[in-house]
Amino acid sequence: MLSGVGLVIANMVGAGVFVSTGSMVQNMNSQQILAAWAVGTLIALAGAKAYSGITQLVPQSGGEYRFLSTLVHPILGYLAGWASLLIGFSAPIAIGAIATGAFARTLHTGVNATLIATLMILALTAAHAVGMRFSVSAQNSLVALKILLVVGFIIAGLIWGTHTWTWPDWTPIAHTDAALTDTAQAGGFPIGAFMLSLFYIAFTFSGWNAAIYAASEFRNPKRDVPRAMILGCTVVGILYLFINWIFVTNIHPEDQLAVANDYYGAGVSITLGHRIMESILGETGAACMSILAIIAFISSASAMTFLGPRVYSAMARDGFLPAALKGKEGKPPVGAVILQGAIALILVFAYNLRDVLSNVGAVLTLFSALTVFSLFWICFKRREYPRPAPSVLTAAGFYLIISVVMLYFGFRGSLTLSLWVGVCILASLIGYFIAKKKMASRSNH
Repeated sequence: MLSGVGLVIANMVGAGVFVSTGSMVQNMNSQQILAAWAVGTLIALAGAKAYSGITQLVPQSGGEYRFLSTLVHPILGYLAGWASLLIGFSAPIAIGAIATGAFARTLHTGVNATLIATLMILALTAAHAVGMRFSVSAQNSLVALKILLVVGFIIAGLIWGTHTWTWPDWTPIAHTDAALTDTAQAGGFPIGAFMLSLFYIAFTFSGWNAAIYAASEFRNPKRDVPRAMILGCTVVGILYLFINWIFVTNIHPEDQLAVANDYYGAGVSITLGHRIMESILGETGAACMSILAIIAFISSASAMTFLGPRVYSAMARDGFLPAALKGKEGKPPVGAVILQGAIALILVFAYNLRDVLSNVGAVLTLFSALTVFSLFWICFKRREYPRPAPSVLTAAGFYLIISVVMLYFGFRGSLTLSLWVGVCILASLIGYFIAKKKMASRSNH
């Protein structure tokens, strides 16, 4: 079970927490930022509670693909599986690699960030293709080191931060970004910016459901998977709130401007965390912050590299992906690992970091909401399954309501998001019907 908790933490603590708040300071004040992270924590915990109920019904590996295929309809599961392949795992791996290269440049300006990103993906792909035992032991070591460094960052901020123990009163520097200007202000509260920030946070929290992708590898999935999700999510939520308290209490106007330049086109390889550690502890502190971030990114990308292929392997066993992606019993699915690494490499050269934070967060929210909806579906349409506990349905209802509101603001303010979802669904439907046709042809022969 402890390895499961480590897997959840490793997936969650990655690039997002160190870059997301940098975008929020442009349009939200300190209270609003902290409220957004508190809401994000509650959403993730509600999702984990809802998924724990689903795991009681389907204690198998495969994640949303397996859940939706079993409880609702195979075509929805196939859509979720393709979303995992194209976006859910490959994109965060690419983002982590890009961020690793960018932070490496803060340590030495001569570093080629793209080369670092490429080498990182190749190394992780090779490591996780070697063997499951090596993958788990390496992952646990990275998680332990990452937690120590994150806690070290928090302690440094609490002890040496210049304003850590006073309530922050700075005001945001508004920016004329089309996705943020339509904020539907009500009583001075930036609703649009707040809802968009929840997509950033959703990306940062992505991984709270990590244990479901390897459920079959737990000794007692019905007991251990829910515990791993809820415990891991709780620990990370607390860490995130502390990290962001240090961010908002130690930020200065020049930091806001520097982060704005980073996010809106100047190409400066500096994050809010790097700036704050520089102001608190000097250049040495900033360098330590960069090292911490690099380790966090590698650990998160490593966990994604480990988990994603389990989804593709499950789809291959069901006949929806080529048999070469199945893998052998007791060994990692090498073909799926290599495929995921190849997609991540392609994405390294195609993605804009800021756009992905919101778009990937929105797509993940969409498919996790569909999965949570399956709890209500079985109550009315699949009576052969036992009715979920009231606490599970309450958490599921909360998660669905917040997800619908988030997606409303997301689709309303972003044509790019609509294109992402549309392309993903179209590719999935084409693949699904091709696979069904091939399976039907085989059965006829």
